[in-house]
Amino acid sequence: MTQYLLALHNIAGEAVEPMSDEEMKHSWAQVSALNEELQSSGAWVFGGALHGPDTATVVKVSDGEVMTTDGPFAESKEHLGGFYVIEAEDLDAALAWASKATAAVGKPIEVRPFRDGRGA
Repeated sequence: MTQYLLALHNIAGEAVEPMSDEEMKHSWAQVSALNEELQSSGAWVFGGALHGPDTATVVKVSDGEVMTTDGPFAESKEHLGGFYVIEAEDLDAALAWASKATAAVGKPIEVRPFRDGRGA
């Protein structure tokens, strides 16, 4: 089995209408159902939602000195909003999970395989 990252992307500055309580309950129910299906199938490894990019701290070494800066590493229109790490037989199976994830969260999902220990 290969592990895949299913990365949920948010669009910076995207105008999003606030959800009603009913819409929020429906959204959480969809995500919870996806989480339960991933876990019961054995595909679930780990997942989580992230705070916005304004909460990011970047750590790097420059001339042997550790430096930290506020904000995301790269300026971009899209930023990582959450993720799943799953195990799947192949890319097609990972894409099937991504299809369910994008339907549940209503955001684009990027699918990327993890390298194995041999650099593949």
